[in-house]
Amino acid sequence: MKNVTAEKMREMDKKAIREYGIPSLVLMENAGRGSAEIALNMLGGKNKKTVIICGKGNNGGDGFVCARHLLNRGIDTEIFLIGDPAALSEGSRVNFGILNKMKAKIKLLNSVKSAAFFAEKIKGAGLLIDAIFGIGLSSEIKEPYLSVIKEMNASGKPILSLDVPSGLDATTGDLLGICVKAKRTATFALPKTGFVKKKGPLYTGKVDIVDISMPKCLL
Repeated sequence: MKNVTAEKMREMDKKAIREYGIPSLVLMENAGRGSAEIALNMLGGKNKKTVIICGKGNNGGDGFVCARHLLNRGIDTEIFLIGDPAALSEGSRVNFGILNKMKAKIKLLNSVKSAAFFAEKIKGAGLLIDAIFGIGLSSEIKEPYLSVIKEMNASGKPILSLDVPSGLDATTGDLLGICVKAKRTATFALPKTGFVKKKGPLYTGKVDIVDISMPKCLL
């Protein structure tokens, strides 16, 4: 299977939506549901507490969908959002709203101080899910994201990253200041070129390809 750059993957996403009429919410749903299946596999059939850390963009939306499917399977799941809910991308806002209506446990991380609170909350977790940044990240990570990722890596917990480990340049394999060190990466449609370059292989862990219903001719 070929690897693609972040730019090429974004182009494929746009074509799937604009030329083939696949709603972006469908792609997000498939990404989150497929990721949830991998998370369940990592949990080994046990209801271990799972913590999902979401950003404001579409990667966070994938995380919200993943959380919903885990909750529906009876998994004790807690969600942390880094940032203001008012700043969520369109698809993320929809799935964030669904979780709120389900009365899911959602907490906000907006400062370095709240990152210390986060460190306490993940001590009893059996799995962390990274849905902070997707393939669009190109600048160095700043606070409070920096402190949150530091706590994730220092926790010793297995981490599943959605699409790309947050902090890894999906095209070049460079680290953008700091990067989530994943045990497994559930990447969407196709693996990214950064997974096999420079620091990429050290941070992705085992890479699983999630079928998000991208038309075969685009792949």
